[in-house]
Amino acid sequence: MRTSSLSMRLGLTVSLMGAGLVVLLATLAYLALTHELEKLARKGLENKMEQLEHSLGQGLKPHDIATRPHSLLDLVMGHDNIYLTIIGAFPDAPVLLSVGAKPQQPLLLDVPAGKTLAYLNSVDLRGNRILSASRLMPLRSGENVRVLLSLDRTDDEALLSAYLRSTVIALPMLLILIGMGAWWLVQRGLAPLQHFSRVAAQVSTQDLTHRLSLNNLPKELGELAQGINFMLHRLDAGVQQLSQFSDDLAHELRAPLTNLMGKAQVTLSRERPSEDYKAGLESCTEEMERLSRIVSDMLFLAQVSHPAARAGFGAVSLGEEAQRVMELFALSAEDKHVTLSLSGDAWVTGDRLMIQRAISNLLSNAIRHTPEASTVLLLVETYDQSVSLSVGNPGRGIEAHHLPHLFERFYRADSSRTRAEGGTGLGLAIVQSIMHLHQGHADVSSQPGRFTRFSLVFPLPADAPSDTEPAAPARSAT
Repeated sequence: MRTSSLSMRLGLTVSLMGAGLVVLLATLAYLALTHELEKLARKGLENKMEQLEHSLGQGLKPHDIATRPHSLLDLVMGHDNIYLTIIGAFPDAPVLLSVGAKPQQPLLLDVPAGKTLAYLNSVDLRGNRILSASRLMPLRSGENVRVLLSLDRTDDEALLSAYLRSTVIALPMLLILIGMGAWWLVQRGLAPLQHFSRVAAQVSTQDLTHRLSLNNLPKELGELAQGINFMLHRLDAGVQQLSQFSDDLAHELRAPLTNLMGKAQVTLSRERPSEDYKAGLESCTEEMERLSRIVSDMLFLAQVSHPAARAGFGAVSLGEEAQRVMELFALSAEDKHVTLSLSGDAWVTGDRLMIQRAISNLLSNAIRHTPEASTVLLLVETYDQSVSLSVGNPGRGIEAHHLPHLFERFYRADSSRTRAEGGTGLGLAIVQSIMHLHQGHADVSSQPGRFTRFSLVFPLPADAPSDTEPAAPARSAT
C-alpha cells in the first residue's frame, strides 16, 4: 500500500482542524446569538411590565381598565408582536383588557401568578415561538390584577434561520479556502525538505562535500540542517581517514610482500647451497613476522574501536600496572644501561590489559630513544578532574611539526629508523585508540635535544575517594 506524502498528511490535518474550528465557531456564534436574542426579549418584556405597573398605579380601577385603557394601549400600540391581557386576580374573574389578535387567556393557566415576574416559552398554532411574562400588579385601590404580556419572536426565528442559511452556504467555500491555504502553507513550509532531499541525493562516498544552506530556515529545520551538516562533515573526515589509512596500509604491506617475493625469486632463480636457502628462509621469516605484527596491531585497533570493548572495565591501579610493565622491560633497559623510575599511584576505571598495552607502547619507545646510562621517568599524578600517567625520557626529542601527527596510523617522524628497528607505525595510534575507549586522551610534549614526555590522561572516576591517598614511594628498575 502506497503511503501518502507528508505534505498531503499535513494539508489534510490542517484542513480538518480548520473545518472543525469553523464549525465550532459557527455553532458557538449560533448559541451566543440565540442567548442574546432571548436576553433582549426578556429585557424588553421586563421594561414593558415596569411601564404597565407604573400606569396601573396611577389611580386606575378595574372598571377603568376596561373603559379607559388609553394609557395602557399607548404602551403596546404600534408593536405588532406584543400582546397584552389583564384579568382579575381571582380564577373566575373576567378579562379586563385584551390587546392583540392572538388569544392569551389559555396561557394564563400555564404561567404562575405571583408578585415576581414569571416567564413561559410556548409555540402557537402556526409554530411561532412566543415568550410570555406574567405578574400580579397592585392597583391604587389596593386590588390586584394579573397581567400577561406576550412577545411574538417570529422575527428572532427569522434572524436565526437567515444566519443558519448563510452559514451553510458560506461553510463549503470557507472549507475550500482553508484547504487551499493549508496546502499552500504546507508546501511553503516543507520546501526546505525538498532541498534536503536534493542534497541527500547528491551525497555519495566519492563526494561528501555537499552541505545544506542554513539561510532563512525555521529554527527546527535550521537545527536539523546543522546536525546533518555536522554528520556530513564527520562522514567526510571518516571517509578521508579511511581512504588515507587504506593507502598507508597498502604501502606498509607492499614493502614486506615485495621483499618476500624478491628474496624468494632470487633464491629460486638457480641452484644454491643449503646455507643460502636457510638464509633466504630466515629473511622471509623476518618479513612474515613483520606482516604478522601489522595484522595483529590492525586487529587490536579494530577491537578497541568497538564500543563493546568497554564491557570488561573495572578499577585499575596505574602504579601497579606500570610496575608490571617496567618488570617486563627490565632486561631491555638493562642492556642499554637505562634506569626506569616510577612515582605515584592512582585508581582509574578501565581494562587492565589495554592499559598495560598503552604503557608498554610508550615505555618501549622511551627506552628505544633514550641515550645509554639515562633514566626514563614514569609519573602518576591526580588532578581535579583527571588522572595522568606520563612517560618521559631524555634524548634527541621530536620536532614541533611532527607532534600533531604522532598518533596517526603509520605516521613516523623517522621512517627509515623505525622500519629498521621493526616498528609498524601503529604503536602510538593504538595508544590513542585505547585512551579514546577509556574516554581520555594521549598527549605529547617535547623539547628537541632535551626531553620528551608522553602522557595518558584518564577521567577521574566518579567513585574516586575524596581524601587523596599518600603518594607511593618512587620505584626504579635498572
